[in-house]
Amino acid sequence: MRLFLRSAFVIISSLFFISISSAQDSSFVQWEVSSKKLSSTEYELVFKGKVKPGKFLYLFTKDAEGLDSIAVKFTDSAILNNGSMQLQQGSSSFADPVFDNKNVLIAKQEVTLSQKIKIDGTVPALLKGTLVYATGAVEEFLPAQEFTFDVKLEGGVAQTARIKINSIDLNNTASDCGDEGTEGKSLWGIFLLGLVGGFIALLTPCVFPLIPLTVSFFTKRSGSRAKGIRNALLYGFFIFIIYILLSLPFHLLDQTDPEILNNISTNVWLNIIFFVIFVVFAISFFGYFEITLPGNFANRADSKASVGSTLGIFFMALTLAIVSFSCTGPILGSLLAGALTKDGGAIQLSFGMGGFGLGLALPFALFAMFPNWLQSLPKSGGWLNTVKVVLGFLELAMAVKFLSNADLVKQWHLLPREVFIGIWVIIGILLVMYLLGLIRFPHDDKKIKIGGIRWTFIVLFAAATIYLIPGVTNTKWANLKLISGFPPPLCYSVYSHPVNCETSLEPLRDYEEALVLAKQQNKPLLIDFTGWACVNCRRMEENVWTNPDVLELMKNKFVVVSLYVDERKVLPAAQQQTFTTKTGAKKEIVTVGDKWATFQSENFNAVAQPQYAILGLDETALTKTKGYTPSAEEFKLWLECGLEAFAKKAK
Repeated sequence: MRLFLRSAFVIISSLFFISISSAQDSSFVQWEVSSKKLSSTEYELVFKGKVKPGKFLYLFTKDAEGLDSIAVKFTDSAILNNGSMQLQQGSSSFADPVFDNKNVLIAKQEVTLSQKIKIDGTVPALLKGTLVYATGAVEEFLPAQEFTFDVKLEGGVAQTARIKINSIDLNNTASDCGDEGTEGKSLWGIFLLGLVGGFIALLTPCVFPLIPLTVSFFTKRSGSRAKGIRNALLYGFFIFIIYILLSLPFHLLDQTDPEILNNISTNVWLNIIFFVIFVVFAISFFGYFEITLPGNFANRADSKASVGSTLGIFFMALTLAIVSFSCTGPILGSLLAGALTKDGGAIQLSFGMGGFGLGLALPFALFAMFPNWLQSLPKSGGWLNTVKVVLGFLELAMAVKFLSNADLVKQWHLLPREVFIGIWVIIGILLVMYLLGLIRFPHDDKKIKIGGIRWTFIVLFAAATIYLIPGVTNTKWANLKLISGFPPPLCYSVYSHPVNCETSLEPLRDYEEALVLAKQQNKPLLIDFTGWACVNCRRMEENVWTNPDVLELMKNKFVVVSLYVDERKVLPAAQQQTFTTKTGAKKEIVTVGDKWATFQSENFNAVAQPQYAILGLDETALTKTKGYTPSAEEFKLWLECGLEAFAKKAK
């Protein structure tokens, strides 16, 4: 079982990084694509390929089960293949040993293929598509390769959608009110959250018993108290550094593509993978199996713990990080996954990891400086397993959140708000029953004693569960403001007419449409960069937008447009494009989210949500932008500042 879990962990980790990498075209075949107009809505695409010597291209299959024929695909469902792909030249039959000598049709040198298509809607001037195929050689097989192509269509409509608006200049706004930027906000809050996570990790069976053992090692074997303190401080410092180092790969990703962490956080399949991982973590915390890193990792680190003084202490810290993984991994995973859904990129992850490392390291240094404090530590016992099981229930609650993220992005309506809260209520009830001793897990003591601390947590979790119960009703009490942003939006409901969704503010969803309306009504344009899986966006909508003064301003004084950067709806083919960013990079604009995320980064120098901007009718920035602002009064003052700037420009 443990071997299976280790393998699963490696596979899931690999999928995490594979899913953020783009498919690579094979060097086995070089393609050229052209088109021929057949009618106003029909075209023929011609694919000419040159196959590398010694290799071959699979064309059409006969009996080879599991091998798909070469095919062309499009993201826009309005573009249909009109018939099957046709071979014009360059084929031969081959009894392939890879498929038990069954016959397949291949091309060895040059090949020409054609595919007729029909377009239901506007014909784009430049059509984007993907040719999917497989190649091989003697005892070599490369399946499911992709060649992404752009081909011009005669008589097609050129893409005119604007992304970069040159008149927007945040360095020259009509008024200076607003935020200087969104990056770096709440970094210390995230650090403190990581610190709390580190302290919680100390109270697990994998870490807590190591505190007196490690401190005693430094104080008794270092020769002097001063040297013991020095070594313990160095040990704690290395723990801190190790967890900081874990965040460095994400900085490389962030520099490659500033939007990549946001794309990761809203990626449907990654959120589903996180859901599965957290369920597995929870079951592990319940004591049914143990998740550990491969033993040779710990053995190698431990073998070097005696090499040199400073280097040896570093490997002691590394050994602690490895052997405690079964307890710290789920907590650290919660922090990592949570930080990826934040809005400041990899720097927030580093702050969170740094806080976690400091929380884990601090006690080792403090107890080495004040060894008498060790006597006040509670003895290891069954309470450590209780902490672990409680964390398991919290991991289940986190798992539901990741599944909800995927559901919101795809709009499946699998987890409406009331279902989400109902699951949390059930988890809360089970957690209270466990603390009362009504539910038992494999490593629990046969007899439990409910003392003052346990009763405190029973009351705490029971109160939290009772608070959640109105959330499943269709009443005004269902708006649970203390957890706003975590459940799905108030309008994402099982009820046909949810009470708390009755608002007259209905933002538009398209920038150009909103700009036209703003000019017609002579109102400034308020842009809301948001996302389906954005927690702080929901908090703003449920706690700030509902303020009577703020709602009156937004409803009557502005034209409001909400642009969802994680909207996965595919744009019509005529609106898809390859956009050159201000850094010179090429970016494919395929989905609605691609368009608005790029629109935000190109014009407003940010990838964080929520972000609010106020534009005049000439598409110039009236104020600096505004990020997450939990104070309704502060947000109202910013809106009023934008209105004043709009009035001054109108004079």
